[in-house]
Amino acid sequence: MQPEIETFIRYLAVERGLSENYQLSVRRSLEGLADWLKRNRRVVVAGEVTTELILQFMGERRNQDRLAASSMRVQLIAIKIFFRYLAATGRIVRDVADAIDAPRQQQKLPHTMNEPTVVRLLESIDLTNFLGLRDRAMLELLYSSGLRVSELTGARLEHLFLEEGIIRVTGKGKKTRLVPVGGEARSSLAEYLERERPGLVGPKTGSEVFLSRHGRQLTTTRIWQIARERAKLAGIDETVYPHLFRHSFATHLLGNGADLRVIQELLGHADIATTQIYTHVDQKRLREVHRKFHPRG
Repeated sequence: MQPEIETFIRYLAVERGLSENYQLSVRRSLEGLADWLKRNRRVVVAGEVTTELILQFMGERRNQDRLAASSMRVQLIAIKIFFRYLAATGRIVRDVADAIDAPRQQQKLPHTMNEPTVVRLLESIDLTNFLGLRDRAMLELLYSSGLRVSELTGARLEHLFLEEGIIRVTGKGKKTRLVPVGGEARSSLAEYLERERPGLVGPKTGSEVFLSRHGRQLTTTRIWQIARERAKLAGIDETVYPHLFRHSFATHLLGNGADLRVIQELLGHADIATTQIYTHVDQKRLREVHRKFHPRG
């Protein structure tokens, strides 16, 4: 099965443009199956794999290796898309994994900050201190546009259009999208770009919007640290991290009447089902308000 696995991984990389981490995860899942088939069933050709063999492999992973349902789901999805690809390209007669259902994933509601907490955090940043303008602009943009932290680190000057209030970002699968930038974020960005960023520029500085004190591109780890540090200085007890601004962005838009399809576009979700988790958050909030204020709640 190794040649088919290599061909499939190249397909994921070249034609689908999926990340190296995703490719590695799929490779581990498929090579685990191939190794098990060879050792336990003497099957080395993809065309000899049956639905029953895949079920036996997954059952052993669950019972002997005590694999969690989430890990089982990841592994089975990799196997399913692999055999779907082999069938679609004529490498096997039929898709033997099609009838196998992936374990249901327990849906976890995203944690969010309420609107006053976000405002408190942003407005607590002292703009007279070194890097205060940068950190305020950075967190304002995370909240204003719902960016992923990787999209924030990769934001470039040539993709930022402050007058139009738009930023172009590259998300998952190297897909680009245009995202609005709110008024407060635009003001903070303009001030940072005029007053602070020029002083950070060094000989090896690129066109990234946000720079470290040494003039280099900020890492995602550093942005996590900055978010935590700024929250602590603001006296906020909850754990604050970059993706929390993205969750809050979506939840606050929905709570104030935005259409779910619009939020999907803004977040860059390929599937509306991914965005729908925020409706559960909003329903939970509505129930809490009802219980608190209704006389018979």
